[in-house]
Amino acid sequence: MKNNDNYKLTIGWLYPELMSTYGDRGNIISLQKRCEWRGIDVKILRLDFGFRISDLKACDMLFMGGAQDTQQTIVSKDLKEKKQVLREMIEDNIPGLYICGAYQFLGKYYKEADGTIIEGLDILDLYTENPGENAKRLIGNIVIELNNNILRAKQGGVEKFSTSSNNTLIGFENHGGRTYLGKNVKALATVKVGFGNNGTDKTEGAVYKNSFGTYLHGPILPKNPHFADHLIKLALEKKYLPAMQDSKALQAGKKTIQLKELDDSLELQAHKHIAQGLGVTI
Repeated sequence: MKNNDNYKLTIGWLYPELMSTYGDRGNIISLQKRCEWRGIDVKILRLDFGFRISDLKACDMLFMGGAQDTQQTIVSKDLKEKKQVLREMIEDNIPGLYICGAYQFLGKYYKEADGTIIEGLDILDLYTENPGENAKRLIGNIVIELNNNILRAKQGGVEKFSTSSNNTLIGFENHGGRTYLGKNVKALATVKVGFGNNGTDKTEGAVYKNSFGTYLHGPILPKNPHFADHLIKLALEKKYLPAMQDSKALQAGKKTIQLKELDDSLELQAHKHIAQGLGVTI
């Protein structure tokens, strides 16, 4: 189906006041505008500290940004009360984008430089450790190449990615913790320039079902419109495809929702220019 005018999406923005230190609100703006430009009725639901679980359940997509230690400690206590519902939504393939501190939250634990262990939500099979005050901070521009086996996996013979053929993401990373993935999650991408999850194994981010964790600030989605579209597409398909099982489009084997194409020439030119400036040819 290509008519996007009848679709509605609710995007839950987790802790917008506490978890948006690095300009990650730009990701919400990007998702909102790219929906509106297609005629998709989009609602941004701000899930502030103490939000109702019923509001969380009403979301078709989730987003959570990064923050500093003080804010993360406050959020951690509140989020633990809702972790079972969040876990159920992730297991149910509700799409989500989790940046830096939010990405770390989803793991088993975070070990601080002094050895203190901060328990995570234990939703994703990963953990993060800070090697100490004298360790190098992982900071700078980053270029990553997406894992084709994840983002171009075929379902019913149809590729699940956006209309773009671009297979790279660009951004900016700034983190002291080193994240290590377990066997039950896959890396989002391979690092071409920069540090990624831990600066040693060339992995960046994590993917579990329709949830994506990453260290890319920037913010990530305005610089990578093809990734923003991937999230929108996943959310629409999760919400609407089950109710369309008897439609002519699905009977014909077209088990996907096609987004209206937007003119992203300027964004993709900037994307290409930044990547090439870092020595990566697209």
